[in-house]
Amino acid sequence: MNMTPEVTVAAVTETGGRFLLVEERVNRRLLFNQPAGHVERGETLLEAVMREAREESAWRFHPHALLGVYRWRNPLSGRCVLRFAFTGSVSDHDPQQRLDHGIVRTHWFARAELEQRRARLRSPLVLRCVHDYLAGQRQPLDSVAGLDLQSAAAISPSATIA
Repeated sequence: MNMTPEVTVAAVTETGGRFLLVEERVNRRLLFNQPAGHVERGETLLEAVMREAREESAWRFHPHALLGVYRWRNPLSGRCVLRFAFTGSVSDHDPQQRLDHGIVRTHWFARAELEQRRARLRSPLVLRCVHDYLAGQRQPLDSVAGLDLQSAAAISPSATIA
């Protein structure tokens, strides 16, 4: 089994008590997730989260803080994910933009609505990030601003920073 985690980023943004989520098709199921995805070679974590948010939601994401770094192992596949979640704001929505492959639509959900959809969340990290956000957890962006795929993957997969 590959012990190197998949490095991902997620954009956590809230407006008026509602959080931006994408509805995506994964293995023939419709699931909810924050705009998120893999870091590509040559880009920093901040570049990746801005790109993924735009591709998946058609919103321009402006990172303000690091919410946390989360490790999760999918019990079905055994794959390990190291998620760097960022908080920020969105602007410049383009309703004509085609969304990334697999993304069906975007939603703005209150925490209670997400709790009701727990069985349809892509992973437990979706609610964990919302709870941490509401608890006021924030870390400066400069703690990870320069990290790229290789240096992010080098973070100990046994550690959860959150």
